Amino acid sequence: MKLFGLTGGIGMGKSAAAQIFLMRGIPVVDTDNLARRVVAPGQPALSEIQRAFGDEVISPEGTLRRDVLARIAFSDPSAREKLEAITHPRIRELWKKDLEEWQARTMHKAVCVVIPLLFETNAESEFDATICIACSPSTQRSRLAIRGWGAEQTAQRIAAQWPIDKKMAKANYVVWNEGSLEILAAQLEVIAGQFYIWNLRLPARHGAKATADPPGRISF
Repeated sequence: MKLFGLTGGIGMGKSAAAQIFLMRGIPVVDTDNLARRVVAPGQPALSEIQRAFGDEVISPEGTLRRDVLARIAFSDPSAREKLEAITHPRIRELWKKDLEEWQARTMHKAVCVVIPLLFETNAESEFDATICIACSPSTQRSRLAIRGWGAEQTAQRIAAQWPIDKKMAKANYVVWNEGSLEILAAQLEVIAGQFYIWNLRLPARHGAKATADPPGRISF
């Protein structure tokens, strides 16, 4: 079974790419979902976060006030590092456990793990190939604006990750996500086709041939 690590800049299309993998029958482990699990009520990480950041980050119902914690963490690099030290080891433990469970099941040819901070956490050695979803800064800002993010919030979140050029340079494959979902899917199909995961099905109406020599950017 092949293991793909999927990363990219915030708002650049990781979720869309993950959905395409799912539609092709490839299981996806999304570490954003795991991040929510590790801070659920009753989890040790939540108690640690409360001790580290104060009672204001906990709601009257005992749940994490994610907006408050985000405001603290993303405005102060030292606070963000403190938060990551609490959550990242636990998140990594969960996705590695999920991979072990998928590897024990022989019916799937591949599994994809979505990790926004894949390279920042030195997780790339766990995978057969890493894929970086990227787009231009202007497209990224436009997508985040559609989510309702302001300029300050966008700048803080982008600054919390490696620059996209650095992620692209480290990845085995770069998928440039400026076009339609069909073009995004076609690029991913080229990559998966090289690993014999699924049959290559390019959208004929684009009239373009896709090529890729790993590592490199898929181009149309």
